[in-house]
Amino acid sequence: MVSSLPSLPSVLGTDPSSCILDAFRTAIAKRVSDALPPLTIDQAYTGVDYGKKGVDFTVALPRFRLPGKPDELAKKVISDFQPDDFVSSITHDKQFLHFQLNTTSLIREVLNQIHTLTYDSPTGKPSYGTNTSGAGKKLVIEYSSPNIAKSFHVGHLRSTIIGAFLDNLYKACGWEVVSLNYLGDWGTQFGMIATGFEKYGSQEDLETDAIKHLYDVYVKVSKDADSDPNVKVEAAKWFKRMEDGDESALANWRVWREMSVKKYIEEYERLNVSFKVYTGESEVGKEWQDRALERLQEMGLISDVEGAKLVDLEKWKLGKAVLRKANGTSIYLTRDLGGAIERWERYKFDKMIYVVASQQDLHLSQFFKMLSLMEFPWADRLEHVNYGLVLGMSTRKGTAVFLDQIIREASSVMHEQMKRNEVKYSNIEDPEMVAREVGITGIKIQDMAAKRINNYTFNWDRMLSFEGDTGPYLQYAHVRLTSMERKNPELIPLPPPSQIDTSSLTSSQHARDIAILLGSYPDVVKTALKTHEPSGVVTFAFRLAHAISSAWETLIVKGEEDAAKARARLWLYLCARDVLGAAMRLLSIRPLERM
Repeated sequence: MVSSLPSLPSVLGTDPSSCILDAFRTAIAKRVSDALPPLTIDQAYTGVDYGKKGVDFTVALPRFRLPGKPDELAKKVISDFQPDDFVSSITHDKQFLHFQLNTTSLIREVLNQIHTLTYDSPTGKPSYGTNTSGAGKKLVIEYSSPNIAKSFHVGHLRSTIIGAFLDNLYKACGWEVVSLNYLGDWGTQFGMIATGFEKYGSQEDLETDAIKHLYDVYVKVSKDADSDPNVKVEAAKWFKRMEDGDESALANWRVWREMSVKKYIEEYERLNVSFKVYTGESEVGKEWQDRALERLQEMGLISDVEGAKLVDLEKWKLGKAVLRKANGTSIYLTRDLGGAIERWERYKFDKMIYVVASQQDLHLSQFFKMLSLMEFPWADRLEHVNYGLVLGMSTRKGTAVFLDQIIREASSVMHEQMKRNEVKYSNIEDPEMVAREVGITGIKIQDMAAKRINNYTFNWDRMLSFEGDTGPYLQYAHVRLTSMERKNPELIPLPPPSQIDTSSLTSSQHARDIAILLGSYPDVVKTALKTHEPSGVVTFAFRLAHAISSAWETLIVKGEEDAAKARARLWLYLCARDVLGAAMRLLSIRPLERM
């Protein structure tokens, strides 16, 4: 259904067809610029901000740097004010003008837009909250990147959760996204495993769970190495054979890598994450690494210290970076440089993001600095999205090493909780799947709730609670909204939006609060793209869930005798369900319908 609002001049960077609040802000900007020449509508628009404490939008007059006192400027805007379809009132408060939107238009337009872009979207997929700001651009994003044969630990989990969010976010903003999982599939640990496999390896265990078995072998052989220095010597020889391309040394490694990737794909599927490309340190061609070294050498940036090659970055307070060990084997900085050059050649990206822990800040700064010293024109397209540590993540019995142990435990705790309500439990088709999804939602929300640079303490009880701002609470809010259709079959299917009378909602503060929140979702997505913070989307989802929860008692559907009112309320709740579901999907969470 097309908007019935009067037409407005267009303002650069706005798109009322995907974010209806752009139209309301433009109407406010037009009022301000009409009253305060020579201010243009585009300039005025930049000053229209969300208000606080029940105010819809606020304009701070001093920011325009116009001649005259704020009081005089405010009078000019207010003097001949008449309410219209966009704005119902303006109040002047010191240096600020506060604007309240026309409630009837606000509720009708927001719900119309959500419905249209969810069910009649031009792309055929629900698109409310998406935009086309990145159309024609390509992002390469590297995240997760566990080491084969070492445990998938907490740091990898954070990279996976934040990376999957950014992957979804850029797609929602129109970018083409190439997601890479850059596996730690090379290095001396493979020499260790190859040495240990002859003694501790089992084909059967390898086929059952390659990741776990190779890890076990690695732990045992590392223990041997503590008492027998010869083990490491043998391992180094073995890895040197791999680096030199000796087929007999590479054959086993290939099988191990392939079986590990297969197992990882299953684990990621459970987390609702998938990658376009599984690559790894092993795939960075020697030619690219050599090319990087040559370029640095030509530019006089490399010095030899006892046979090892170093780059001196002291001038930029970045220390000295090692590029190649004295024995001639590459280290991962060289592989990163080679890998970046190779990716540029392959993908010609507009931006490349590395989602890596803040402990690696120095490494990435050195790596980016070297690329810019090498004068690659694309060096400024690289970005490091970092994050803090997770403290104390372990199973309840003690240390956790593997991601699947954490997921299993979260699922079993949720399953126990669900069984306590026998009636509801008997209605769930697949309780194990539901328990797992709620458990994973708990893990993810706990991870994304605060700014990503903050460290946080992993807390089982808090994470899996239905009380407070937790993952299970969000799933519960979505399930409750979804159940509205099942509980009110006589109102389903709803008539088309043009035949739903929303005027009864205008007297409800709850309905108004929900509508303005729903209308702000496209802005939440745009802000997240600027900050790379999932926490803004998580906060939005909780604010929406709380607003809905406050409305249940007064905006009742079941038991409302006036069918027109009941339909309007049901439509409001279903639009809220669609937007809450969209926010959860953006966070890589699968919204549930029953629990």
